[in-house]
Amino acid sequence: MPSTSKEPFLEAATKKRLLFDGAMGTEIQKLNPHPEDFPESKDGFNDGLILTRPEWIKKIHRSYLEAGADCIETNTFGSNKFKLDEYGYGGQTVEFNRRAAQLAREVADEFDGNRYVIGSMGPTGFLPSSNDPDLGQKPLDEIRDAFALQAEGLILGGVDALLIETSQDILEVKLAIQACHQAMEKVGKKVPIIANVTLDQYGKMLLGTNVQAAYTTVSDMGIDFFGLNCSTGPTEMEPSIKWLAEQDLPVLVMPNAGMPHNEGGKAVYNMSPDEIALRITEFLKSYQNVRLIGGCCGTNPNHIAKLRKVLESSI
Repeated sequence: MPSTSKEPFLEAATKKRLLFDGAMGTEIQKLNPHPEDFPESKDGFNDGLILTRPEWIKKIHRSYLEAGADCIETNTFGSNKFKLDEYGYGGQTVEFNRRAAQLAREVADEFDGNRYVIGSMGPTGFLPSSNDPDLGQKPLDEIRDAFALQAEGLILGGVDALLIETSQDILEVKLAIQACHQAMEKVGKKVPIIANVTLDQYGKMLLGTNVQAAYTTVSDMGIDFFGLNCSTGPTEMEPSIKWLAEQDLPVLVMPNAGMPHNEGGKAVYNMSPDEIALRITEFLKSYQNVRLIGGCCGTNPNHIAKLRKVLESSI
């Protein structure tokens, strides 16, 4: 049964730094899934494994908690209505996300102490700020509604916070934040909002927005954290983190295991747990406003275990 005495997520993050999990997709690939493992044999429908292979997803969640993570993300990165429509599940967006959140919650409740479930909300695949004839023409209210259905399901499933992540268009981030507030009002329950953007090695989002403009655009929209995830390793993130750490909102940092390298047509991440731990240690020592840390692409429970040791040191 869920603990009734759990400290609220925001309070916990104020008192101490919290550790998020690492990558989900690469951990799924390690299980060597076959087409028949996915719903209706729709190969690559990773989010759909909550329906057909829930034990796999629970195993991955559990591995991160065993490594010392305080927070696990739901397996819903691609579970907004547009993405689910691609697999024929768009009409079930609310229930689909609710189930994914409940799955993570079941695992988190196996562990003692404060363990938090974070609702993962990845991009829609559209770029509303662009003039692209395909990606830039989706009506803004449809994008907002697609996120609102996802957020509603995640809240109903019991998440402790919502994470808008790997965002490449700041207008889409605004729409997602509005959608989160809309869903909270509908459900009648408020949860913290974390807004993460993805920057390239030059500190820009896909459409050229820098971190200062991105932060300024959304920081007064009722969000609780602003952060960076994916795209680069920690080294490339540092100039942006340095600037963010001087702002009002607490910061989440979730780098990849270094910059990706193409090997045989696949992205490979070579940064070791020790290397990531060293760089994150430097961030934590230098920037008090970095309150949440974790890993993105290429990180696994070994990386998270090293970061646990970093947090348990005398920083």
